[in-house]
Amino acid sequence: MSLVRLESKEDLSIVRLHNGVTNAITPDLVEELSEIIDQVKKDFMGAVLAGGEKFFSMGFDLPKLLQLDHVGMSDFFYRFNQVVFNLLTIPIPTAAAIKAHAIAGGTILMLACDYRAAASGKVLIGLNEITLGVPTPYLPDLILRQIVGDAIASEMIYRGEFIDCADAMKKGIVHEVFPKSDVEDKALEMVSMVAKQPARAFASAKENRVEILRMRYEKNFKAKNKEFLDCWFSSETQELLTEAAKKF
Repeated sequence: MSLVRLESKEDLSIVRLHNGVTNAITPDLVEELSEIIDQVKKDFMGAVLAGGEKFFSMGFDLPKLLQLDHVGMSDFFYRFNQVVFNLLTIPIPTAAAIKAHAIAGGTILMLACDYRAAASGKVLIGLNEITLGVPTPYLPDLILRQIVGDAIASEMIYRGEFIDCADAMKKGIVHEVFPKSDVEDKALEMVSMVAKQPARAFASAKENRVEILRMRYEKNFKAKNKEFLDCWFSSETQELLTEAAKKF
């Protein structure tokens, strides 16, 4: 079964996470998403990243990931971060269509897009990694700080709390909030408006935006990934993760 589906909207695409109700992030989903991002880069002028009706994504599939040894988890974590990096730096406009909860890894994926259109009502986002004993991964930490500044980013990362999308829009994380039924169409509109610009000029402008993030990530990711994994495999964190996995 495909865990990520690619839908064509003329010269635009919708990349849809399709891993059950929760859209939990697994090694297989990361592999499929990586391949589709490469395809979208070659074949389309823009892309919308979408999820499901109840979850954009619940984040890492803790029950599955807790079964991995250090080598397996290291490989997964590197590949996940590389997918986020590829989504961040893809030289076409992107938007996340957030119709439902985007938790932890789900928030990370939406942050990597150029635009974020979200649903009104009780749709929650947040980076709760610290409550589970691990830091927010380095690259999304950098991305969030670029988007909203140090003060708001630190508040979100240090507290690990969830906020609704109306609050997220006030903080500058989400660009606009719409009725749930309109979110994907509005996200496509966001991408379409920018995709009309000359492609080379847009790609250059986007490269300018992500240049500092790219340089810092490429310089530091090995040490930062190691720190995350050292936290992940500590006895305290394993207890917290095991308890959290019961909610899946």
